[in-house]
Amino acid sequence: EAVEQLKSKLFYLQSSGDRYLFNNQANLNRLMLNNMENVKENEVTELESELLRKAIGGFKFRTYIWEENSGNILDSEELKLVVLKKENKKLVNELIKTKGQTPRVNRNTLFFFYPMESERSFFSNVIKRKIALENIASDKNINLTEDQKKEVSNELKKLKGQIDEAIRKLYRIIAIPEKDGFKTKDLGIPTFGMTKNLDEEIYDQLRMDDEILDKIAPLVIKEKYLTARDYVSTAQLFNSSLSTPGEARPSSQQVLENGIREGVFMGLFGLGELIDDNPQSVYFKESPTVSFSGNEIIIKNTICEEQIKESEKPKVADKPTPESEKFDFRGEEIETDLGKIKKSVKLKIPVPKGKVSNLMGMMNLLNMKFKNLTVEIEATDGSISEQDYEDKIMETLRQMGMEI
Repeated sequence: EAVEQLKSKLFYLQSSGDRYLFNNQANLNRLMLNNMENVKENEVTELESELLRKAIGGFKFRTYIWEENSGNILDSEELKLVVLKKENKKLVNELIKTKGQTPRVNRNTLFFFYPMESERSFFSNVIKRKIALENIASDKNINLTEDQKKEVSNELKKLKGQIDEAIRKLYRIIAIPEKDGFKTKDLGIPTFGMTKNLDEEIYDQLRMDDEILDKIAPLVIKEKYLTARDYVSTAQLFNSSLSTPGEARPSSQQVLENGIREGVFMGLFGLGELIDDNPQSVYFKESPTVSFSGNEIIIKNTICEEQIKESEKPKVADKPTPESEKFDFRGEEIETDLGKIKKSVKLKIPVPKGKVSNLMGMMNLLNMKFKNLTVEIEATDGSISEQDYEDKIMETLRQMGMEI
């Protein structure tokens, strides 16, 4: 044991298996320790930053590494991962609440990741060892024997795996926004042989903990939002998931859209519009198109069922035609005892930007009043890719069972 300790103290004590000797060749162990003592902290910091950037592959998050200026972190709908140099509760709260000088809107889209300081010593030792070995290998003033060169090369190869493990052991704490600040989650010790990027591992853990949702069950939407209310805005639903810390976070708008579409198709709730503060069902037990705009709302299934029954009651126009009716030869209007009524309607309307959803109520009314309703769409002065046309236009029509 004493001789083993001397190997790290004496420059010229060599070992070969269980044999020890002195010669005029520098002891590699002592050379390395000397070099490690001379490694500057900024060298360790630079390598730590480089290793972090390699370990995080931009899997599902927009990533910010060691960013402390809230103005540089986007206030967008996408999920964001902010990697901090060290634990800083004050900074986490500041980044959640503000973007520069203005309040942050999408607070629920941020996640934070920082090191566990009790692992710092092990990490620094591994990094310094790597830098020291590289310095020894490149120093022309040190005359290494062939055996020593081989030993340096083998040590550097071993260190590669240790460094990946060291960065993962060091960076392991996730901070997740919630109603009153944030909560933390420890990723724990890495599984042997794991090859995932750090951000991929974080995403999978958050998904397992239901902090991020890749799928939303329609029943959850119904029970959470329509138990105490008759209707709720789809835009408000999505915006709430982005802005309210602690709310369930869909990984994208498409996830919530799929949940709503499935719920409408199953008849758990309907989709329609709020017209003069009254919910008007447009889709129920069919596959809808969800826009998350205008007055679009999801509606309690009982209200949708009542509206369908109401629309199926006989209308005045369905009664036998009294003899007093006089037909207009244009075939468009009929004059009855109750006044003029239209037997058909043909409209061509230029639709202003953002007003498409406002036409849904009118379309629904026409659909209830007339047996056949045909829509002609002409879109000009713009463009759409073939892929979007096929995936988003044609596929929607196919899912609705409509023929062109």
